[in-house]
Amino acid sequence: MAAIVSNTGAPVTHGAPQNHTDTRAMTVTTALFFMVGFLTCLNDIIIPHLKSIFELNYAEAMLVQFAFFSSYFVFSYPGGRLVDWLGYKRAMVIGLLVMAVGALGFLPAADYATFPVFLGALVVLAAGMTTVQVAVNPYVTIIGPSRTASSRLNLTQAFNSVGTFIAPFFGSVLILKGARPLSPERVQALSAAGRQAYRTTEASSVRLPYIGMAIVLLALAIALALIKLKPQQEPAAQMQDLRSGAKGGINNSHSIWHHPWLLAGAAGIFTYVGAEVAIGSLLVSYMGLPGVGGLVAATAAKYLMVYWGGAMVGRFIGAAVLQHVRTGLVLGVAAFCAFCLVVLSILTHGHTAMFALLAVGFCNSIMFPSIFTLGIENLGSLTSKGSSLMIAAIVGGAIIPLLTGRLADRIGLQYAFMLPALCYIYIAAFGWTNGRRRVVEINPDLEAAPVV
Repeated sequence: MAAIVSNTGAPVTHGAPQNHTDTRAMTVTTALFFMVGFLTCLNDIIIPHLKSIFELNYAEAMLVQFAFFSSYFVFSYPGGRLVDWLGYKRAMVIGLLVMAVGALGFLPAADYATFPVFLGALVVLAAGMTTVQVAVNPYVTIIGPSRTASSRLNLTQAFNSVGTFIAPFFGSVLILKGARPLSPERVQALSAAGRQAYRTTEASSVRLPYIGMAIVLLALAIALALIKLKPQQEPAAQMQDLRSGAKGGINNSHSIWHHPWLLAGAAGIFTYVGAEVAIGSLLVSYMGLPGVGGLVAATAAKYLMVYWGGAMVGRFIGAAVLQHVRTGLVLGVAAFCAFCLVVLSILTHGHTAMFALLAVGFCNSIMFPSIFTLGIENLGSLTSKGSSLMIAAIVGGAIIPLLTGRLADRIGLQYAFMLPALCYIYIAAFGWTNGRRRVVEINPDLEAAPVV
């Protein structure tokens, strides 16, 4: 999924104008975006691996995403409060340290080969990631000139897509390639001690990758903590809207619940993240079905790069298209195409079914930023609260995959993708009807968090 945008405005700096981007801060935050994308996508590799080790059904396997994405709902508000209290940079450092603790939690999970311990490690990892993502986007806007803030955000988020693109390859090589899964029948035939020994051996493949990631996260935390921002980079009490043509004004609705387009956008984030995560999480298992691809997990994981690579390429193409075409129209067309591809995959077999679902990744590319932008448009002083609601809506990545897994257990994996297809129908409707929304003025009176 795309990086989370916690605020679309750039703070107006005070003091001497900031004419150059802080390259050290930009380098660290770019690496941070990469790691967020990498770790999020690595769940798609962990799921089939744990499913095999612990003999899980689809619904039980989807508890991985439920644990991970529920953290966005639970920790988004505390993460925002931490940013208000400590500032962007310190909040990110704390978030990175928590992420490192979560990554190290995979060591006892592998040693004890217990599924709940894996879930606990994922919750800790996602809690740190939520805090980081609440802070990182506005932080990127204050490490250089305000006029190029949007460009910096797009660049760093592109590296998030690079992380999601290469994670399946590394996961297949480091985690799945050495796996020697046994059939459920053979596992059941083992003694209790033999079954635990088998699980411990198979689970040990996650140790080295997550140790490495913990080291990288600690290094990023240290590097970010050592960066000193110049005084003129401190934000003032106002923010400016990065959207071209935005004008200041007064917004008289002081509650986010009075903004139907924000609520519709939050539902769009809920359904989009849910559909994207459900498909990505189940693709390896789907491509392993005899009637679809018949691929072993390690090979299927490499094909997963097509899904996330399409999202990465589509983001760059979409950025150019959106310069000339209305966001709502592009969003509606992309979501309808995704719906058609999912239905095609459900109704066909073999490589047609496999590549139709993989192609959905390309359609997904512009959905998150488009829904997010349309949802918080014209909120003025409520932008921060609206952003928090949108972030909380990422809990769709916990709920919809779980429901899709339950459907898969009842009616089969292929037909279970009907639920993500319905999600895309809602997103298409949201995009197409957006053109009829009433234009309101924007209140520029937005408060920024401290940097230190």
